[in-house]
Amino acid sequence: MKKYQPSLFDYKWNLSENYNIIKKNDLKVFGTFICGGGSTMEYKLAGYKHLGGVELNAKIANTYKINHNPKYLFIQDIREFNKIVTIEKYPELFDLDILDGSPPCSTFSLVGSREKAWGIEKQFKEGQKLQQLDDLFFEWIETVKILQPKVAIAENVKGMLAGNAQTYLNEIVKRLNNINYNVQIFMLNGATMKLPQRRERVFVVCSKKSLNFNKLELDFNCKPIYYKQIEIENYEYKISKNMLSYWLTTLSGKLFSTVHEKGSFFNSYKTSPNKVLPTITANNVQMYHYRQPKRLCTQELILASSFPQNYNFGNIKPYYLMGMSVPPIMMAQLSHQIYLQWLSKL
Repeated sequence: MKKYQPSLFDYKWNLSENYNIIKKNDLKVFGTFICGGGSTMEYKLAGYKHLGGVELNAKIANTYKINHNPKYLFIQDIREFNKIVTIEKYPELFDLDILDGSPPCSTFSLVGSREKAWGIEKQFKEGQKLQQLDDLFFEWIETVKILQPKVAIAENVKGMLAGNAQTYLNEIVKRLNNINYNVQIFMLNGATMKLPQRRERVFVVCSKKSLNFNKLELDFNCKPIYYKQIEIENYEYKISKNMLSYWLTTLSGKLFSTVHEKGSFFNSYKTSPNKVLPTITANNVQMYHYRQPKRLCTQELILASSFPQNYNFGNIKPYYLMGMSVPPIMMAQLSHQIYLQWLSKL
């Protein structure tokens, strides 16, 4: 039988008071596409000093500021940030241990238009202007080139490894190699990292070639956390009359599409007490309880996303922000290994 790896981090925690689990290492991290700060919290949990980051949406940036009080907060497009950041103005940002980023990923998702959306400008929810989303990853590489961090980490959907998206990924690796970074690609599942959610994500982990780090070895094998372990009796979100008949006929642990006459509602899921929840998305009102006619409540989603219990969502819908963010415990696990295997040896 495979032995489960213990975890230093817990999915149930609070801001500030749980940042002392690991001794502070004073290593500096800066983020891009920071959203509500999922990654920020992850690095702080793992002992890093997070300096702040870049976020296009002013409303989300304000929520970030309330929860994290960053030293640096650039509310602008990453393209604009790349033009204005200089070593004379921001010397600390040119001495980073880790540069983090989760470029918007909807054009690589396995759900939706995918390839049809590549190369087309659109108004993204996180921003207020038209932009071409599939080239934002390349803009992030430009940020890496400018700031020259020791390590750079980018997170994206697993669709980056599928079909024609592999061409994009190959180009990403090529460009990073060209600016003297070694690259490793990891597909990680939150369910093996003590996250109560089967969230599969691609992590592009880069290190400066001049540092000659050994290959990063990852083998997360935490015991799975089933829905019954985070279940809460709360009727915050009731089921609509339109969905009730499908809920009644769908088996626990199955999608509503299994009973829909046209196979629709493939994003609507009826939970099972003995299974790990599937990926929580930005429209997660479509996740339903297995026994009661209701949707999962905010507190359950917070636990499943490993967000802190006292996080202040402000006027942002909690499920939207959590669906858009990297679950804190995932990056805490990853960044702790990067510290142990790489940065602690410098």
